[in-house]
Amino acid sequence: MIRADAFFLYLIVMAGVTYLIRMLPLVLCRKKIENRFIRSFLYYIPYAVLSAMTIPAIFYSTGYLLSAVLGLFVAVLLALFEKNLLTVAVGACATVFVVEYILHLLG
Repeated sequence: MIRADAFFLYLIVMAGVTYLIRMLPLVLCRKKIENRFIRSFLYYIPYAVLSAMTIPAIFYSTGYLLSAVLGLFVAVLLALFEKNLLTVAVGACATVFVVEYILHLLG
């Protein structure tokens, strides 16, 4: 069991680190960023981070790896055809549901 004084020390360190990560860019970059490469890099960071957090979770969120792969495939396919987010999500979930049902029936 963690002691209360250690907990508050950990909490203060975590708050400090979180604050520094958010505060430093505001202090160091006061003027508009003109470099095209840096602007492009910063533009794609949210998409890269979201993908890095989401894609691994997809493969471990179902009972069968096959249903996860097919659900991801359907989601990517629907997104490539520029369907809206609700259609993509429902299509992926329906695919996973059907595949899991079939695999459950087979054994």
